[in-house]
Amino acid sequence: MDRRRACVLMVLWAAAHLSCPGSGLRALRRTTGGRRGAAGLTGEDANGVPLRRSKRGWMWNQFFLLEEYTGSDMQYVGKLHSDSDKGDGSVRYVLTGEGAGTLFKIDEKSGDIHATKRLDREEKSYYILHAKAVNRFTSEALEGESEFIIKIHDINDNEPRFTKDPYMARVPEMSDIGTSVIQVTATDADDATYGNSARVVYSILEGQPYFSVDPETGLIKTALPGMDREVKENYQVVIQAKDMAGQMGGLSGTTTVSITLSDVNDNPPRFTKTLYEFRVPETQELGSEVGAIRALDADIGENAEMDYRIIGSDGPGMFDIVTNRSTQEGVIVLRKPLDFEKKRQYSLRVQVENVHINPRFFSVGPFRDEATIKIVVEDVDEPPVFERPSYVMEAKEDAARNTVIGSVSATDPDDRSSLVRYSIDRNTDMDRVFNVHAGNGSVFILRELDREEHAWHNISVIATEFNNPRQISRVPVYIKVLDVNDNAPTFATNYETFVCENAKANQRIQTISAADPDEPPGGHRFFFSLAQEAAGKANFSVRDNKDNTAWILTRRNSYNSLQQSVHHVPVVISDGDFPMQSSTNTLTIRVCTCDREGNMKLCNAEALTARAGLSTGALVAILLCVIILLMIVVLFAALRRQRKKEPLIISKEDVRDNVVSYNDEGGGEEDTQAFDIGTLRNPEAIEESKQRRDIVPETFYPPVRRPAPPPTRDHNGDVRDFINQRLQDNDSDPTAPPYDSLATYAYEGSGSVAESLSSLESVTTEGDQDYHYLSEWGPRFKKLADMYGGDDSDRDS
Repeated sequence: MDRRRACVLMVLWAAAHLSCPGSGLRALRRTTGGRRGAAGLTGEDANGVPLRRSKRGWMWNQFFLLEEYTGSDMQYVGKLHSDSDKGDGSVRYVLTGEGAGTLFKIDEKSGDIHATKRLDREEKSYYILHAKAVNRFTSEALEGESEFIIKIHDINDNEPRFTKDPYMARVPEMSDIGTSVIQVTATDADDATYGNSARVVYSILEGQPYFSVDPETGLIKTALPGMDREVKENYQVVIQAKDMAGQMGGLSGTTTVSITLSDVNDNPPRFTKTLYEFRVPETQELGSEVGAIRALDADIGENAEMDYRIIGSDGPGMFDIVTNRSTQEGVIVLRKPLDFEKKRQYSLRVQVENVHINPRFFSVGPFRDEATIKIVVEDVDEPPVFERPSYVMEAKEDAARNTVIGSVSATDPDDRSSLVRYSIDRNTDMDRVFNVHAGNGSVFILRELDREEHAWHNISVIATEFNNPRQISRVPVYIKVLDVNDNAPTFATNYETFVCENAKANQRIQTISAADPDEPPGGHRFFFSLAQEAAGKANFSVRDNKDNTAWILTRRNSYNSLQQSVHHVPVVISDGDFPMQSSTNTLTIRVCTCDREGNMKLCNAEALTARAGLSTGALVAILLCVIILLMIVVLFAALRRQRKKEPLIISKEDVRDNVVSYNDEGGGEEDTQAFDIGTLRNPEAIEESKQRRDIVPETFYPPVRRPAPPPTRDHNGDVRDFINQRLQDNDSDPTAPPYDSLATYAYEGSGSVAESLSSLESVTTEGDQDYHYLSEWGPRFKKLADMYGGDDSDRDS
């Protein structure tokens, strides 16, 4: 072999795989075509083309390495060797690729490759590596780089795992054998292409003999017929998945399948009793519940829905039965009134049947059942019962008091048959127009009737048991008041009539009609005529048209508004009923100026005033409005006057001189009570109550008593002392205004030599004086002479 074309021999030792197919000692050699001269044709292919051996580089196959190696030493993979390696250490072997240097290491001198760690095929199943030989000293490549694969050889180290745990499934009860329930699936992470490590087989561990499982597909089926949900509803089935095709030593996993039997209608409804009994009072309200029955059905949901109906009864239409969908009960309802005295017991035949029936189970039997219901009516003390639900009576409006207009009748429906007492509900007859006889129920009149006021009276009569006054009943009584001709006809409306000054004789100026509140059976028939007292001198005439109307006609050719502006025509209206009623109605006719066509142009002012007259109610309303306006004006004036009496000082800073003028005027010589001027003369006299006029008084302070100065002959000192005393009083007065005020006291002093000419001074003097001279002054001073001229004994008395 040529040294320049070196060959590399790589030997992979896999001693652990000697017992596995495809494993063993393999030698891979890179050749150049053999020795020189030996190259040539070696054969032909299928098409006859000669085959010639060509030069090959590195030749590598897939090599297997055992996973999960548990030895203490590193696992040997193989050896890399080159023909250029003479063993002198000049060749260095280099390994690159996946896991090189970490998972796989190579001895640079010998070329031995080892795995440094335990490998897991489920993490990575193969590794791609590159190998080459280089000169250790020059790093020159001795061989080109070649690629080889190390495939991890699988071992059975993963158990099968189910996709769910647990599984939930439902299957109808009473299903046939072999009915599919659910399919379970388990997966194995081991290599399915190598050996049986990933070949899974299913088996059932729990749930026999009710269910079975297909070992290959994992499909669970029913294995027992007639499984009844009412007997057992839920099943727990345990399924095992084992690899290695179920052989011994294989790994396994389990899962639980919860199987529920779904309901089918395979059970008919059944009554728990053949006879039901209910008791109900005879006063039970219509439409109310008498009782409820229920049939039992072992099924659930819609398979247990039932319908109830009455198939026989000795009281047709008395009762009905309806189904309560929420409780599946048959509710018995009362449809007609009960009466213990007429019938005391009822018997019903009731049938119940499923709503949804499964034809598959017709053979089980009829899905219906029947039962008998006995209803006992209980006696109750009932109120009296009137013969009629209502009464209608008639009474003439001129009927006398205590006139019987009809009667009512009620009886006690109970066996004891208590007596009944009658009365009128006064809430329906507030005016006490009617009454009823307590014993026989006769209704009679208490007060006069008036059809025009009330044409109908609606009252209620009460019937009460004697033995049990709490048992009462009522009946409406409608009383119609029959008409009697007791009202006279009157004008149908308030007519506005005028006549033109240029009117012609027998000219119609107004058509009148009448109204009557009475309602005669044959209708109204009114008669119109002119009053007898006005027939001789009437300016107008009345013509009866025989159709309940009349014309007002003129009786002369012209009228003068200046002579008489208004004419009053008395018209007598009578009806044709019995007894005949009549009334005299006055028609007011104004005289107006008209044009040639008879259109009114101008009427006399007096006529207009008479026409425009106001009613009494309107006048009263106007008068009330005037009174209210006057009251408002008076109140407003009083408020303004009160505002004027406010204090003269509005602001505390308003300080100014003020002269107060009282303008008091005495009452003359005979006025002895107006003012006691002796106060000015005698300081000892003090006023009981003194109020200032320049401010609104708020509080009153008791007057201050000061001792009178001793008498002195110095007249000027007397006045000075008086003024000083008054000044001191004003300074200490809390009600005084905060500004200067001028007060005039008009004090005359203690007297003069000529003495005072006033008789008022005598009030304060204690000496006796002679007033007899007053009687000599004439009749004008007679009064003073009588007052002061009498004897002392007279005065004292």
